[in-house]
Amino acid sequence: MMRWTFLILAFAVPAAAEEAAPAADAPPRPVVSEIVAPSGELAVSFIGTVAAKVEVDLGFPMGGTIAARPVERGDVVARDEILARLDPEVLEADLRTADAGIAVATAQRNSARDARDRARELVVRGVGAQTRLDDAERALVAADARLEQAEAAQARAADMRALATLKAPWDGVVTTIYQEPGASLSAGQPVLQLSGTAEREIVIDLSEEDAAAARNGQEFVARLVANSAVSVRAILDRIDPVAERNTRTRRAHLILQAPPAAFRLGALANVTPVVGEKSSIVLPMGAVLDPDAAPAVWVVDRAANSVRRAPVALGVRFRDFVLVTSGLRPGDEVVTRGIHSLQDGQLVGPRITE
Repeated sequence: MMRWTFLILAFAVPAAAEEAAPAADAPPRPVVSEIVAPSGELAVSFIGTVAAKVEVDLGFPMGGTIAARPVERGDVVARDEILARLDPEVLEADLRTADAGIAVATAQRNSARDARDRARELVVRGVGAQTRLDDAERALVAADARLEQAEAAQARAADMRALATLKAPWDGVVTTIYQEPGASLSAGQPVLQLSGTAEREIVIDLSEEDAAAARNGQEFVARLVANSAVSVRAILDRIDPVAERNTRTRRAHLILQAPPAAFRLGALANVTPVVGEKSSIVLPMGAVLDPDAAPAVWVVDRAANSVRRAPVALGVRFRDFVLVTSGLRPGDEVVTRGIHSLQDGQLVGPRITE
């Protein structure tokens, strides 16, 4: 039995060696990597809409009937251009009434002043009573007050008459029409919406994670979806403090810096965060080992087809990407997948792109 056992083992050992030999001769595994290059932008983009920084609903401070509205939705208007008019008949009647009130109050004041002058002259001559002069003085004061009241009523009627003509407070675009000519309005009821064209912004929606990473004053690059060759700088002005109820996203407002005419209201734009100078290097977070303590990446040495652990310094993070401030040079090949199964000096195979 012992002899047969030794014979079986003698034949089995070479067979096992023959099976293990191919594994030892297997080629090094390929790696998913990328050649880093200078870039000042993260590989993250958002789709936003060009909007006016200032939008306002315009109406009349008094009720009335719209007599004319010479503008339509989409019209570009200049400052002080007429947008709508109320029927002025009632307002003009009020102004005429106020004018008549001034005439009456002026005549009463002149009569009271003449009476006061006569009473004063009689007192000086010694033939008039002081009490009559005092009464005349009080009547003149009352007449002056009535005249001031009439003048105030006239000024108010004139202002209301002027406000019956709705003018553009600034250069802008009529974006919404609420009322048509002939409609009866109450005081303050909006007639149209005017969006200013002096300052434009791009509105994007950020997730909670993106909103936490963003900061006011951060720079973005905005490119038109219709023509990516047209671009402009945009600065993050503010993020709405309250999230949208349905999507749980927060709306961010990016102010365009001297935008070209192609960035019209309502146009779609692709927005990308700028994280540093154009010489910066950006990597996906999945390529970084221990990013919170001792960040490092695997750099492939193609002369020896091996990897080495390279410490790096990290900068701004946004979503799944991070800015590498030091430790890498343009042209380095960095492993981006399977980084936790590598060892320093390990041989690797050819590069695979994602």
